[in-house]
Amino acid sequence: MKKLLLILATFILLVTACGQPATNLSTTKIGLLLPDTINEPIWGNKGYKGLLLIQSALKADVYYKESMKTRMEVKEALDEFEEEGVNLVFGHGGEYGPFFEELHNDYPNMDFVYFNGNFTAENVTSIKFESHAMGFFGGMVAAEMSKTKHIGVISAFNWQPEVEGFVKGAEYQDPNVVVDVHYTKSWSNKEKALKAYSEMEKTGVDVFYPAGDSFNLPVIEAVKEDGHYAIGYVSDQLDLGESTVLTSTVQHVEGLYKLIATQYIAGKFQHGIKTFDFGDDVISLGDFSSEVPDELKVEVNKAVELYKLTGEFPGRK
Repeated sequence: MKKLLLILATFILLVTACGQPATNLSTTKIGLLLPDTINEPIWGNKGYKGLLLIQSALKADVYYKESMKTRMEVKEALDEFEEEGVNLVFGHGGEYGPFFEELHNDYPNMDFVYFNGNFTAENVTSIKFESHAMGFFGGMVAAEMSKTKHIGVISAFNWQPEVEGFVKGAEYQDPNVVVDVHYTKSWSNKEKALKAYSEMEKTGVDVFYPAGDSFNLPVIEAVKEDGHYAIGYVSDQLDLGESTVLTSTVQHVEGLYKLIATQYIAGKFQHGIKTFDFGDDVISLGDFSSEVPDELKVEVNKAVELYKLTGEFPGRK
């Protein structure tokens, strides 16, 4: 039976059935709906850490519910949140957009935030990482480091802006590089992702960008085993292989959740479709591998700073 959890200041988790939480350091109470668990190594864990950051930095009472996949489960969770007096609810993924669209009028005292959708209302906001740029800079690194001049993207969906960005960045860095792109049509289908990796590897691809947070770990492990390079995704994944992961395109979900909660508590949060980028300090490149030459590090870092200052990418070489 799924239970509503309250995270205390000491990060001890208490199961709450009814009644008020033990801490009351803020009038704001924030809830998080997760499609999987807090132990899901990348996306789920980032959402959980974001909630912990909100709790510790802003002294808000925070709650979460795991494995929220159906309308009934979401409805029951929101009913529990309402009983606890939750004001702000994060839906940790685009799948919560349709649920919030259908249910938001039932909870006029709650505000809802979710990812990558187009539906908004007076109490519903869609947030989006402007991820084209992070893909561009990852593509620059991949193209320069490829020995075969044949690189590949294994992506979940064709709407992901980082995929186009990766292709553009690779073409900027080396117009002769070939970029293959494969879509799994799922964030979590590891079998399809690994099959795509195997097929690409046989054609000579030697740098891979697995742009799916639930399948990129096994793909990077395969890349490492075969002695190729990878660009990490969502988290800084250098620790998966310092000589394998050249850099990572990092989305700081924790920082984004804290930013939104800070604005909300201050009464400065405005609903609508909101995008966030390098300039908001919620997207960055991860650490570079020692395999990456200093000259390339300098070039890419300069391109990032140019983008942060002007919103422009470097011109054609």
